[in-house]
Amino acid sequence: MQELVEQFAAHGAVPAYSLPASWNIAPTNPIYIVRENGSQRELAIASWGLIGNWHKTFIEARASQSHAINARSESIHEKPTFRNAFRTTRCLIPVQGYYEWATALGRYKPKQAFYISGIDNQSLSVAGLWSSWRAPDGQIIESASIITREAVGELASIHSRMPVMMSKERWGDWLDPKLHDVAVLQGLMHHEEPAAGLVPVPVSSAVNTVAVNNPELIAEIELGEPETLF
Repeated sequence: MQELVEQFAAHGAVPAYSLPASWNIAPTNPIYIVRENGSQRELAIASWGLIGNWHKTFIEARASQSHAINARSESIHEKPTFRNAFRTTRCLIPVQGYYEWATALGRYKPKQAFYISGIDNQSLSVAGLWSSWRAPDGQIIESASIITREAVGELASIHSRMPVMMSKERWGDWLDPKLHDVAVLQGLMHHEEPAAGLVPVPVSSAVNTVAVNNPELIAEIELGEPETLF
């Protein structure tokens, strides 16, 4: 946690506890987010999968999260689940890497898992949204979503989507809760080389089992020649 505080200069409030290392995060699991609170940047913990403020019960809210772990950058300003958070409560989601699964339209065997990380395992800053939802019993649940875009380059040969990475020089503007201009925000999500520095490696199908959670999940495996449909 202290490393994240220093990396993002998040010298405001910090969580009361540190999250354990995880190599297999699932929807509703807790994740770190970096956000602006007043005039200070802070580190917080949120449940993965944005909860819309219209949900009436805890069960309904939790069930909705698996459908809102990702927000498409192209339509984020229009979708009821995401549009208010996009304008007012944006965040950064720090990760060491993420998984993607090959689709039938790519050059790899469908459902082949890949781990995608930065060069030399540098940490990544993913653009995200966060929101607060009040349960009927008064409990406040903070949740967050990752923003995605169309994949490019080698990543597009695996899957059609990828996270929106947010470079350090844009952190301040992206986290500014007073910035509401949709056109400006869309510009912050646009990068000339959105996949620069990202390295995919094939990994074991063990990652498909949520109960499996260890460093071996990100170990590269050998693949045969790439397969195509044509």
